[in-house]
Amino acid sequence: MKTYKKTLSAALWLICVLIIWELAAYILANVLHDPLAAKKLPGLASIAVSFAQHCKTLCAQAGITVSYAAAGFIIGSLIGIILAVIMSISGLCEKMILPYLLAAQMIPVLGLAPIIFGLFKNIAVSRIVISAYITFFPVSVNLLSGLKSAEENLTAMMRAYAAGKRQLYIKLLFPHAVPYLFTGLKISAPTAVTAAILVDTLSAKDGIGYVIIYTLYGGGTTGQFWPAIIIAALLGLFSFFIISAIEYICVPWKRQSEEVSA
Repeated sequence: MKTYKKTLSAALWLICVLIIWELAAYILANVLHDPLAAKKLPGLASIAVSFAQHCKTLCAQAGITVSYAAAGFIIGSLIGIILAVIMSISGLCEKMILPYLLAAQMIPVLGLAPIIFGLFKNIAVSRIVISAYITFFPVSVNLLSGLKSAEENLTAMMRAYAAGKRQLYIKLLFPHAVPYLFTGLKISAPTAVTAAILVDTLSAKDGIGYVIIYTLYGGGTTGQFWPAIIIAALLGLFSFFIISAIEYICVPWKRQSEEVSA
């Protein structure tokens, strides 16, 4: 029931956005008579036609961006998991590492992307590195919170039964921390895609970000601009839902507790 209400609410919001979009496009073109209305804010029907015309090209370019974002997301997730485990094992390591992780996140991606590209001189590697950089921090911090949130009496009981470090983590801490891990993954997945799109705009010759910049400045088919923008937004949305679907399958106890609470 709770899921149904969320889905219905999201659908209503989407309908409202589409109505406002179409109304604004109509006003711009037929009331204000803006000669550039078709480029500034085209009608939804026009965007749909343009998407149908360029669907194959746009989907191919989107696939390129997603492949680099996925590679960076996987690498960043592994780094985040390793760092979280190290910090949970040693309080000293946590005190040493965590401030630097926080400081690293103060650097804006928009400023970091050109630096990374300048270091590697390879746009493909840069896309992966930036996506990994965006990913590892939310994963690390959320997983660390999960590993540290297990009830003390359960931990004490495991130790009373002479459970070693490995058994403690495998049988108690990791299962308890999995929902926290997926929270970090759901935060990171859309931002990893956004980071890859951002790097596309620097000096790439492919990718959905490249299509956006190329068509924005009139170098290509201008009809591809708005469909490319919408696809870029949908990529982040779909990445979130994919992680949510994996969580739904892999964390059944969380689903059961939510159904009971609902």
